[in-house]
Amino acid sequence: MSLRMRLVAGTMRPMARAISARAQDPRRVRLYLKRTARFFFREVPFALYRPAGYAAGGGRMRRALWVSARARPVPGKVLLYLHGGGYLAGSPRTHKRLVARLCRMSGLRAFVPAYALAPEHPVPAQLADAGAAHAHLLAMGYAPGDIVLGGDSAGGGMALALLAQLCRRGQAPAAVFAWSPFCDQTFSGESVRENAGRDHFFPAGRVHELARMILGDTPADDPRASPLFADFPGCPPVLLQVSGSEILRDDAVRMADRLRAAGAEVRLEVWDDAPHVWHIFDGWFPEARQAIGQTAGFIRHHLGLPSPGDS
Repeated sequence: MSLRMRLVAGTMRPMARAISARAQDPRRVRLYLKRTARFFFREVPFALYRPAGYAAGGGRMRRALWVSARARPVPGKVLLYLHGGGYLAGSPRTHKRLVARLCRMSGLRAFVPAYALAPEHPVPAQLADAGAAHAHLLAMGYAPGDIVLGGDSAGGGMALALLAQLCRRGQAPAAVFAWSPFCDQTFSGESVRENAGRDHFFPAGRVHELARMILGDTPADDPRASPLFADFPGCPPVLLQVSGSEILRDDAVRMADRLRAAGAEVRLEVWDDAPHVWHIFDGWFPEARQAIGQTAGFIRHHLGLPSPGDS
């Protein structure tokens, strides 16, 4: 653990946990994430953000962003990135710089869709929008094997839930990655209790309150909400990155076991004492860039691409 990560994470921890412990109104959570992203997410050289849209269910249009950070992104391949925010908050704009760094290091361009937020739209409305975004890419001419699927936190869990659906349809992507994924809304992992005092952001005592806010009438063990309970026939390679000190550690550990049982090639990385989705601190401490770089290498390997060199 670098000194810089220790200092940044230690400074943020009391503030972030206090806000999480007191937050009752999703609008305050959204405002906090928006302000945090503006301050902490660093700009990426040559990043380009192009507004877009896609058709969701019921004839509705959802916003999206095309993100790239190279003059010539890899042709014919695309990253479908689902942003985090606990199903309550976040948008393509809060996460655009983080995605741009991954685009810079992987050489791909990314499609980052907005999706319905809870509690106004309980789970699985978000997954339906994610599926519509994937269908939009197919309609543009991308084959399933041209797409890499990924996300962070709730977006990582959503990516895995979407993966289960795509596997059943015979539309599995080339590869999948999930950063600190939220995979189990029953919160049955032992790390919820073991890391209650160590997690940098989340108070374990409020997890079931969070689940009530986002689930509505959907059972907590429904695979659309908790991909830990899903099936993954014909699963492609999956990369899971998680911190050993977060309450969601066992979501990733058990998810790796379930995917391996389905025959998937799984790479599980547990990083010591990092904050939840420490990737967002790119430019603040080296572990963030390292984790993004390892994800970029995983993506390029499974797309059969050589290293792009410059990061």
